[in-house]
Amino acid sequence: MPTLTRWFLRAAMVHLVAAFALALFLSLPSSGELVGAWRPVYIHLLVLGWASQVIFGVAYWMFPRRTPLDLNAVPWLGWTCFATLNAGLVVRSLSEPVIAVRASPLAADAAAVAALLQLGAVVAFVVMMWPRVRAGR
Repeated sequence: MPTLTRWFLRAAMVHLVAAFALALFLSLPSSGELVGAWRPVYIHLLVLGWASQVIFGVAYWMFPRRTPLDLNAVPWLGWTCFATLNAGLVVRSLSEPVIAVRASPLAADAAAVAALLQLGAVVAFVVMMWPRVRAGR
């Protein structure tokens, strides 16, 4: 299993545990008014933090390569995808609750940066995987 895949899968498991810990916290009766502020974080941790990283990691490992040894043809692109996705998740997890509680230009800017980081991760993933999705053979 490639190193990048292991990092994606380990990060995915960390985000899965964080998402379910947050879900447990949000299910407590004392968290009533915090639910609205933290629900987007829960969803992002679950969908982007867990599901997307599992998909990205397994796709990087399993999608056919041009040659059997072509696993690291563009390694910086895979690491850029990993880093920007996780950085975007951290920034979004910090900014979303602030935005939900009160209007904050700094938090809104942070959320925009987080979205751009996540978009960058998706673009890096697509550019990295596009040559592997081809017709024939």
